[in-house]
Amino acid sequence: MARRQGVWVRVKVLSAHEKADIAERCGRFIAEKLKPRFLPEIRPTQFNYPIYLIGRWRGNKYSFITRYWSGFPENAGEEFDAPFTRLDHVEECVSETRFEVMWQRHNGQWWLLHRSVVLDEAFRLIETEGLLQPCL
Repeated sequence: MARRQGVWVRVKVLSAHEKADIAERCGRFIAEKLKPRFLPEIRPTQFNYPIYLIGRWRGNKYSFITRYWSGFPENAGEEFDAPFTRLDHVEECVSETRFEVMWQRHNGQWWLLHRSVVLDEAFRLIETEGLLQPCL
């Protein structure tokens, strides 16, 4: 009978300082690249319409989010968030900070599109690939 052996794996956990630095860079990317291109102005409608693009950490995942405002008479003024892209930190990569770039499908499931990319490459992918861009 074969004996089981444990394997030690080194992982890199992001510190609060690293998370803050990444959040600041993502916030700049949203303000300088995404907002001017996808949401240059807010156009109210009688339906749900986008009012803001934001980003947020949740654990080791950073989500790019579109915030919507409801224009329907029965719930006018209510807000809700709809994430469109997520960067999952790859903990197994200890030499540098890398992410898996995820896309949210129509059914709410996250789908892996790109594996183990650095932050600048993730920004380039979000700018150039339609699936990773906000639906406005």
